[in-house]
Amino acid sequence: MNETRLEKLEILVAEQEKTIEELSGQISDQWTEIERLQTTLERLTERFLALEEQTAPDVPVTKPPHW
Repeated sequence: MNETRLEKLEILVAEQEKTIEELSGQISDQWTEIERLQTTLERLTERFLALEEQTAPDVPVTKPPHW
C-alpha cells in the first residue's frame, strides 16, 4: 500500500515540476513580448509628438473678442 502511494506522489511531483517549467517558459516569453511592445510604444509616442509639433501652428495667446 505504501509503495503505491509513494509512486502516486512521485508521479504527481513530476507532473507539477513539468507544469512549473512550462509556466516559467510562458512567463519568460510574455515578458519578452511586453518589453518589445513597450519599446514600440515609446518609439510611436516619440514619432507622434514630433509630428504633432511639426503640424501644430503657433497660436498666439490672445483674449477672445468678447473680453
